Amino acid sequence: MTGSDSSGDHKDAERRRPVRSFVLREGRITPAQQRAFDAHWSRYGLDYTGQPRDLDAVFGRTAPRVLEIGFGNGEALAWAAEHDPDRDYIGVEVHRPGVGRLMNALAEAEAGNVRIYRHDAVEVLRNEIAAEALDEVRIWFPDPWPKKRHHKRRLVQPAFVELIASRVRPGGLLHLATDWAEYAEHMLDVMEAAPAWRNQEGPGKVAARPAWRIETHFERRGLRLGHDVCDLLYLRQ
Repeated sequence: MTGSDSSGDHKDAERRRPVRSFVLREGRITPAQQRAFDAHWSRYGLDYTGQPRDLDAVFGRTAPRVLEIGFGNGEALAWAAEHDPDRDYIGVEVHRPGVGRLMNALAEAEAGNVRIYRHDAVEVLRNEIAAEALDEVRIWFPDPWPKKRHHKRRLVQPAFVELIASRVRPGGLLHLATDWAEYAEHMLDVMEAAPAWRNQEGPGKVAARPAWRIETHFERRGLRLGHDVCDLLYLRQ
């Protein structure tokens, strides 16, 4: 008697598995970054619950809110929090080293206007952020997934920008940036077709880098490689 063939079940499971917007490449976390989780997570961290957050209660005030998705090492987010204290910042990042580095920087600056999720951004937006709770969403230099077979993993997709639109107030901003020309074209195609968003610069146009987006180490590396950086600014209609 032969055993049952499970290959069909395995393929079905693969098809049902949700596509993540990231691959968890942890890298090496330093002792200082690890200590940040012990010392500062209770102050800056938000544990994912799957339930809508009362952001006024989280921050202890009512203020405009900015969500940055995939903040990397946190350089730009720490700068924004320091130079824009009248707004509250929520960062989402899955990689522990970057989260630890940012928490150490926030603690050193005694920042009070930042909270961090270490979780998938799609689930955070869908389940933890209330409708029209945000004034701005930033997606700066997301993984471009350059190989064609991986394009489905790109974060900027029609369904995702529709989800973002439901969480941003009318008149709010979606700010995209990339140093991959082909991904910039993809972003433009997605955004120009999105009915909830209007290009601030005019149909199909890119923007100059705004003053609030500092040039980061990651961006400088792209520029050294000869990449052109593209900023896209879209207003919630």
